[in-house]
Amino acid sequence: MTTILLFAALGLLAVLFLIVLTATAYQRSELRPNYEAIGLGAATNFFDTLGIGSFAPTTAYLKLRKLVPDSYMPAVLNAGHALPTLVQALVFIHLIYIDPLLLLGCIAAAVNGALIGTQLATKVATRHVQWMVGLAMLIAAALYAATNLDLLPAGGDAFALGGAKFAVAVMAHLVLGMLMSFGIGLYAPSLVILSLLGLSPTAAFPVMMGACAFLMPISGMGFVRSRRIDLKVVIGLAIGGVPAVMLAAYVVKQLPLAALRWGVVSVALYTALLLLRSAAKSRRVARVPARPN
Repeated sequence: MTTILLFAALGLLAVLFLIVLTATAYQRSELRPNYEAIGLGAATNFFDTLGIGSFAPTTAYLKLRKLVPDSYMPAVLNAGHALPTLVQALVFIHLIYIDPLLLLGCIAAAVNGALIGTQLATKVATRHVQWMVGLAMLIAAALYAATNLDLLPAGGDAFALGGAKFAVAVMAHLVLGMLMSFGIGLYAPSLVILSLLGLSPTAAFPVMMGACAFLMPISGMGFVRSRRIDLKVVIGLAIGGVPAVMLAAYVVKQLPLAALRWGVVSVALYTALLLLRSAAKSRRVARVPARPN
């Protein structure tokens, strides 16, 4: 019953998000997708489904190609990857069992966190966004490297958490939902936290993807209506991402993920340095006093 209700809610959410996205894009004459973003969405969401993550490589590509201003990054990431992530959630919630109470608790917490974070992310100064996303890239690079070096917790064999562990998992996803609004991916830190609490890494996938599948369209609708977003890039990411998710989930079974993660580490570190340098330059400019008339 829980699965059926979740599927119905995700379907309704997908329809609402599509209506808001297409209506807003039509009003702004941005319905035609960015074709480069279609390829980017396909590549990043394909590897996202396999556990690589989409925010770090997408941010790196957007920054290196200068497809959008730095201040647009959180909005483009959350809105552009919303529909592909929703498809991921449908697939993994169907395939993998997890305690429904834990799943619903983490999803609700992440959504509430995202609602708070979205209000902040659309108002903060560009240099603050650059700092946040730059630090996010450093964290992502560290987590990818730790995964390859077997430094992360292997996790337990539980498919449910109770008592204090349940409360910690829920509160952690409230914070992670807020951070998602600034372009800090939820997957890797969620997997680490749930594994430390003793949950099976397999069971963490429905939690990670379910939380993002709800919070990204909900926060994405707020981002879509903002002015700091490129809807052509958002639509391109979505168009490329949805079929790539299906391909990765049902067709591809094995890839050299360790080698791919090292590639992401290198790109994430380089992008982090670019963003942090831009933020430092913006801060120095802001500190220069205006000349008297």
